[in-house]
Amino acid sequence: MTTTKTAMIRGAAAVALFGLGLATGLVAQTGGDTPTRHEQKRTDLTGAPNMEVIASIVEIKPGESSERHFHNGVESVYVLQASTIQFPGKEPQVMNVGTVSQNLRGVVHGGYKVVGDTSLKLFAVHVVDKGKPLYEFSK
Repeated sequence: MTTTKTAMIRGAAAVALFGLGLATGLVAQTGGDTPTRHEQKRTDLTGAPNMEVIASIVEIKPGESSERHFHNGVESVYVLQASTIQFPGKEPQVMNVGTVSQNLRGVVHGGYKVVGDTSLKLFAVHVVDKGKPLYEFSK
């Protein structure tokens, strides 16, 4: 085989491998994720090799919903931008800036729609099992 032909085969293999890696990363991110979450940083939890800490900004725009879900760990949320939300069958309520909430492992939450004029923006920190989906959706 000529040097040029070998180089071309290696180049094609590298492009294919890169594409496969990119596709795998996209599937891994969206398989147990939401399009409203924008990950900022992720790190292993010191002293707990099977856990990780994930910091994200979540933006739910007017008309969008937070599906009912739970996490394989603990979620802490801080409201960065206020908006009005509504749970099915309930009156609308305002999520004010500075509101803090925590969702414990396995506890189903979410299930509301943003009905205000502005997006609801949250800073979320998850301390979760490494290798498991960040979001597990439920009905």
